[in-house]
Amino acid sequence: MRRQNGGMADSTWTDVDDYLATTLIGSDTAVSDALEANHAAGLPAIDVSPAQGKFLSVLARAIGAKRVLEIGTLGGYSTIWLARAVGPEGHVTTLEFDPHHAEVARANLDRAGVGERVDIRVGAALESLPDIAGPFDLFFIDADKENNANYVDAALARSRPGALIIVDNVVRRGGVADADTSDPAILGTRAAIELIANHPRLDGSALQTVGAKGWDGLAFALVTE
Repeated sequence: MRRQNGGMADSTWTDVDDYLATTLIGSDTAVSDALEANHAAGLPAIDVSPAQGKFLSVLARAIGAKRVLEIGTLGGYSTIWLARAVGPEGHVTTLEFDPHHAEVARANLDRAGVGERVDIRVGAALESLPDIAGPFDLFFIDADKENNANYVDAALARSRPGALIIVDNVVRRGGVADADTSDPAILGTRAAIELIANHPRLDGSALQTVGAKGWDGLAFALVTE
């Protein structure tokens, strides 16, 4: 069944994503192999899309990021894009709660040739963060959504002026607009967006996205001082 959203069918969103990935990324066995390995290992198919992964990489390169902190590794798909962006002299620290996911991610990163650039910390992110010192140039937050505001706070404490904080999955099929929600993921996301809006050191925005991953979006915050 083709579900309609704003006059466009989901299949069209996927077709557009496929066209963009084919045209702008082309054949990339390192990242496609990672997705296949994730599927074979039983990981949930909640990675960023190829176009989103390339977008993260371009953003990291645009700001000259050399130190990246990722919260939520899953199978390392987005981590590969970020590790490529920082280059051989750069470093990515990524936090993953599930040991099985971390094991799959390590294999994917090594196979992609960027394993030496990445440190995977296994355990609850809020427990790992006190042992991680900044400053970092870019943060990608894509973990348990109820803690999004805590993760933005932690990123800010480890940032420098000009650093970029990115929070994934902030639209949640429109749920973020529901002020009466009791959904912990949406409450955590709203708290993060409101923190970005009100913090004196942050200047941010957010964009809705549609595509192979459905209807969602990303929030971005520049650390200004």
